[in-house]
Amino acid sequence: MPELPDVEGFREVLASCAQGKRITRVDVYDAGVLHGVSAARLSRDLEGHRFTAPARHGKWLLARTDGPTVLLHFGMTGQLVCCREADRPDPHDRVVFTVGRNQLRYRDQRRLQGLWLADDADTDVARILDDQGVDAMSVKRAEFDELLSRRRGRIKSALTNQSVLAGLGNLLADEILWRARLHPARRADQLTGDELHRLHTEMRRTLRSSVHAGRVPTRKSWLTGRRDDADPTCPRCEAPLCRTRVGGRGTVWCPRCQPDMP
Repeated sequence: MPELPDVEGFREVLASCAQGKRITRVDVYDAGVLHGVSAARLSRDLEGHRFTAPARHGKWLLARTDGPTVLLHFGMTGQLVCCREADRPDPHDRVVFTVGRNQLRYRDQRRLQGLWLADDADTDVARILDDQGVDAMSVKRAEFDELLSRRRGRIKSALTNQSVLAGLGNLLADEILWRARLHPARRADQLTGDELHRLHTEMRRTLRSSVHAGRVPTRKSWLTGRRDDADPTCPRCEAPLCRTRVGGRGTVWCPRCQPDMP
């Protein structure tokens, strides 16, 4: 599932492939991924405009132009691919933007999210992103502490709640909690100041490394690189990993490194 590092990678794809270029054609092959806009209007309102510098908020990509802004969400299987116009189409290409000899292709197998169109770069974008919390990559320590200290639920649920922190998904949350040595079922409002500091520090470190890699790495030194093994063990202490569900999400942690209580 695309998380913040993946979407940051899609932002770079858009910037390198299309920034500054004029949109000559918009082809919608599956209108089911469009939200609040028809295929005809999407094409009419975008063709002739140029892509400007893209932005990201959480798991959302903001494809800005010198006119409207396209907001893309990638759900569980979406991606943004830069191709040559002559490249063979993929059966899961849903919307294609032609820019010169290149094409930006929104490709998604399961079609769980899609594209929105914002006429106003401020008002309409803010309305579409109204339920999103602060971006996990940019949240400051004081705001982070305040956000979590108000949450009475489990810490993993707080980290993956997009209205609290935007951008973290299941893999990142488990990785960050393992690095911070915090049990995923701990109550967020009961973390100490030192634990919050450790959690914020490890979140920033994990995000920086993941963004640099373009995804949550599957290195064996990471929890992510062990969690799907037949008999997974902790990369730090080699204890057998535990698996359960927290907030309805499959969750992996180390019982030795992440005790239930401090």
